[in-house]
Amino acid sequence: MAEDSTETTEENDALADALAAEHAAVWGYGVVGAALPAGQRQPVVAAENAHRDVRDRLTALLAERGEDPAGPEGGYALPFPVLSAVDAANLAVTVEDGVVAAWVRVLGRAGERATRELAMGALGGAEVRAVSWRAAAGKTTTTSALPGLPAR
Repeated sequence: MAEDSTETTEENDALADALAAEHAAVWGYGVVGAALPAGQRQPVVAAENAHRDVRDRLTALLAERGEDPAGPEGGYALPFPVLSAVDAANLAVTVEDGVVAAWVRVLGRAGERATRELAMGALGGAEVRAVSWRAAAGKTTTTSALPGLPAR
């Protein structure tokens, strides 16, 4: 069954938004790592590499579809000052929550099975990382029943 062009456009637009979130995540983890002592940076490196991998897959996918994938911005505004390890963990939570929300939007617009599989993998990985960072930030609730969806 062929997709109509509106469905394809909506899917590609959602993928472009997810790409923007992945670019921001890569940048954000640079800030997170800079705020942590060297001995605590391994999870940062792993998270940044995971986001780089997804970013690269998305860039290639959009290019294959004839889209012009956007590159990263020169910098991003921080939602709050990052002056401690707890601030760094909170920033990592914010980054991962943004990525999760972007991938939920992809799921809502995905017409192709491969796109849904990519979205579920990226969403799942981001939520697992977010749980660890919520714990590191001292949050009492570390999980969400429906990650990426607005709280009711």
